[in-house]
Amino acid sequence: MKQTIRVAAGQGFWGDLPEAPVRQVEEGPIDYLMLDYLAEVTMSIMQKQKARDPNAGYAKDFVPLMKRILPACVERGIRITANAGGVNVRGCAEAVRQVARELGFTGKVKIGIVTGDDIMDRLDEFMASGIELRNMDTGEALATVRDRIQSANVYLGAWPMVEALNHGAQIVITGRATDTGLTLAPLINEFGWRADDWDKMAAGTIAGHIIECGAQASGGNCQFDWQNIADMANVGFPIAEASPDGSFVITKHDGTGGRVNLPSVKEQLVYEMGDPHEYITPDCVADFTTIRLEDAGKDRVRVYGIKGRQATDSLKVSISYTAGYKAVGTLVYSWPDAYDKAQAADKILRARLDKLGLRFDQILTEFVGANATHGPLAGNPPSDAPEVQLRVGVRSSDRSAVERFTKEIAPLILTGPPAVTGFAGGRPKVEEIVAYWPALIPKEVITPTVEVFEA
Repeated sequence: MKQTIRVAAGQGFWGDLPEAPVRQVEEGPIDYLMLDYLAEVTMSIMQKQKARDPNAGYAKDFVPLMKRILPACVERGIRITANAGGVNVRGCAEAVRQVARELGFTGKVKIGIVTGDDIMDRLDEFMASGIELRNMDTGEALATVRDRIQSANVYLGAWPMVEALNHGAQIVITGRATDTGLTLAPLINEFGWRADDWDKMAAGTIAGHIIECGAQASGGNCQFDWQNIADMANVGFPIAEASPDGSFVITKHDGTGGRVNLPSVKEQLVYEMGDPHEYITPDCVADFTTIRLEDAGKDRVRVYGIKGRQATDSLKVSISYTAGYKAVGTLVYSWPDAYDKAQAADKILRARLDKLGLRFDQILTEFVGANATHGPLAGNPPSDAPEVQLRVGVRSSDRSAVERFTKEIAPLILTGPPAVTGFAGGRPKVEEIVAYWPALIPKEVITPTVEVFEA
């Protein structure tokens, strides 16, 4: 058994720095590269892509990345866990298999895939059996939006990935697995942790939570002393340096920018956290109040003392559905009287929409520079504000109403207050609103499938 395993984060979301995973492989020693591509809305985007093209539906960026880093990974024995499969795990794996063959690795690289998270085709079956998939926030039954659902995926945990790794997979591709499982699985595989060793399950889960958002744990998006974080253009992504006892150190490669210290790790720990006593995943319930942190040197934070409890009998389901249409239009008004001009333009626009008989579920006006970020400023905004951006958004189930709204912004340029600019982007676009529906489903009705095959 190795005494230290280094799991490096290479992507925090689909669209993160393209060079980050390359640098994680090339600029220092690592054992595993963890790539997290999926957010809740990402699944619906991929589902739409697959509907247009059966060969799409996964993170296309992952394939050229493999072409760049696979030779080095094979040479150094670096293994990869990635949820790049989206809603087309097999299609993603086949594309990677083709890349491996082009690189001369036929028969030399094993690819593992985990499926079973996509339950889109089983929703009616579940509902008919009494599994209502009620919204965790509102309590509504899924039947109320059944005809508008775009995607439905269960969050799978670490163990299917562990099975693929145990069968020799160098690259493991999943669909909607938990972000934390991408890191926990390598630690279980290397250290042989038991499924009911809840403290170690919790430790690996929290290690995954800290590095799942990429550079957000190593200086990016950091509130504390952000002005003095060095060389953010060359920011290093975080690495979890884990030990068999469940303790680990968060660090980054030497010579990279950014910063790993107590504040950077603490900020990431509270990200997306509800009850700190109950961070619930498919693999365990982690207690964040037991986490202990200590400075372990330059760009090194030791994490230890973590406690966990038995996993629940449910899995979370991420469901997306169509919830109408929206459009957002902007105009910028300049000094003098910028705020007054923007307010007058908003009143004119609303009067015209009302005269047209258009009705919206919501009209939201913001005056960027006066009240958009922190609400109304104390007192009135200064009369000499150099510029204020009028930003108006509408939402409706009636697409035609939203489309008509988009045609009412530009006329304000010549039929409203003076000194306006900022319309070079053209008429606002109508966008479909994708809403999020969180639900729970019994673990017993979900069976992940694991396959491992050679390139």
